Amino acid sequence: MPPGLILGIESSCDETAAAVVERGARTLSSVVASQISVHATYGGVVPELASREHLRAIVPVVRAALDQAHVTLADLDAIAVTSGPGLAGALLVGITYAKALAFARSLPLIAVNHLEGHIHAVLLQQRQKAGAADGKPDEGDAALALVVSGGHTHLYLARPIDGAWSYTLVGRTLDDAAGEAYDKVAKLLGLGYPGGPWIDALARFGDPHAVPFSFAQIKPKAHLQGKAPRTKAARTAPIADLDTHFLFSFSGIKTAVLRYVELHNLRPEAQARIAPMLAMGRPPQTREAALSLCLQPTLDLIASFQHAVVGDLMKKTFAAAESLAASRILVTGGVAANRELRARFSAEAERRHLTVAFPTLELSTDNAAMIAAAAWPRFLAGDFAPASISADPSLALGR
Repeated sequence: MPPGLILGIESSCDETAAAVVERGARTLSSVVASQISVHATYGGVVPELASREHLRAIVPVVRAALDQAHVTLADLDAIAVTSGPGLAGALLVGITYAKALAFARSLPLIAVNHLEGHIHAVLLQQRQKAGAADGKPDEGDAALALVVSGGHTHLYLARPIDGAWSYTLVGRTLDDAAGEAYDKVAKLLGLGYPGGPWIDALARFGDPHAVPFSFAQIKPKAHLQGKAPRTKAARTAPIADLDTHFLFSFSGIKTAVLRYVELHNLRPEAQARIAPMLAMGRPPQTREAALSLCLQPTLDLIASFQHAVVGDLMKKTFAAAESLAASRILVTGGVAANRELRARFSAEAERRHLTVAFPTLELSTDNAAMIAAAAWPRFLAGDFAPASISADPSLALGR
């Protein structure tokens, strides 16, 4: 069997990443070039700017990953790249460069779904903790995977079968992803970008029960007659056959926060106080620093928002786990780095006698190690991408 060195490349959104992973279980290097400073001015990712930054970063990032791993292109067994979902222009930068490297070195190219990569971020962490560097295929019970980030909120039943993985879509958001709601609420309050770390840091100093946010049960639309609604990602993940108890919607709470801000005139206060903290580039870590940024009513609003969002994610994830008799839960994606989410999911899993696993904070956000790890089962199966592969911004995972 070959050494199993796979170079992973990830460029689906606003981070250019490359990593070398051995047999899907041992990370030799992981390099990420962030674009946060580029997009912070706009409060969100600007696709054209993201593509331009990927073009600037892709070559030095890949070189740095190879150097850190102390390997050359001649040592590699395959190259893996994110083929979707994501921003079309951003994806094309990574795919084009990966295809060029693979062609030049006569290496197999492996296309990886970004969502599958996030799931394998948790599995990679588990393999590394167990010291499983022998390349044996994954075994064990099926796992319920919650992929929750700025662009995705999906529930999958992931099953390991003869070393390969199959995925069944269980639930998803109808509109905004959870991380997207975080970013939009943070922008509304004049906080930094990305919004997740700011809201998570400030929520510690507020009353999570001060504002009674709630989520209504999602009901089937009779006028659609069983067809999927025309919502975000409807083509890639139709909901017609999904249990409505496992569907998410975060546009409502975003609007509720807006109405609360307008009613209590909280927005001007936050914007007037944010500039010094933004100049520091990091959220406050003490109550005094938090109160220098926001008055207590704003902190209470932030804490209540986060409490409600995490509660909704928990409610539907654990309901799905019970319905599907899943004994383990994998929580991954950028929002999986959230302090409150990790604490509450862990406590609820312990209460229900289930196991729950998270990636490291570094593997929670977009990275290439997860792409290389997800590629390993495909490498063993000889599942290689054709030369005609291109970006698929709406690529679906599972069925």
